[in-house]
Amino acid sequence: MLNNICLVGNLGGDPEMYYSSEKGEPIASFNLAFRLGKDKQGQDKTGWVKVTCFSKTAEIAEKYLHKGAKVALSGKIDYAQWEATDGSQRNAIQVIANGIEFIKTDGRGFDGQQADGTPI
Repeated sequence: MLNNICLVGNLGGDPEMYYSSEKGEPIASFNLAFRLGKDKQGQDKTGWVKVTCFSKTAEIAEKYLHKGAKVALSGKIDYAQWEATDGSQRNAIQVIANGIEFIKTDGRGFDGQQADGTPI
């Protein structure tokens, strides 16, 4: 069974960086807003999904991405189920990103240059 997803959207906040407890592997996560289309009244509808990145992709996301940055990403859909501390069952769908392409950033992390190489 094939599990691939490609999304284009804007970060809802700066990536949060943390490290796995087992190997100290970098992990970054952020929420991505993407356009769903229009509702019956003609208003734009927005969808949100949590995105998680590992290793080098996580380090790149943390260094270069920020709230509002527009990206295209590819990855796979992951579904998790767990029991909360109150005993209720919880579930979540997220995207595990394996590739991120910058469409528009404010130039953070580019050592005095924007993503396109022009000075900030």
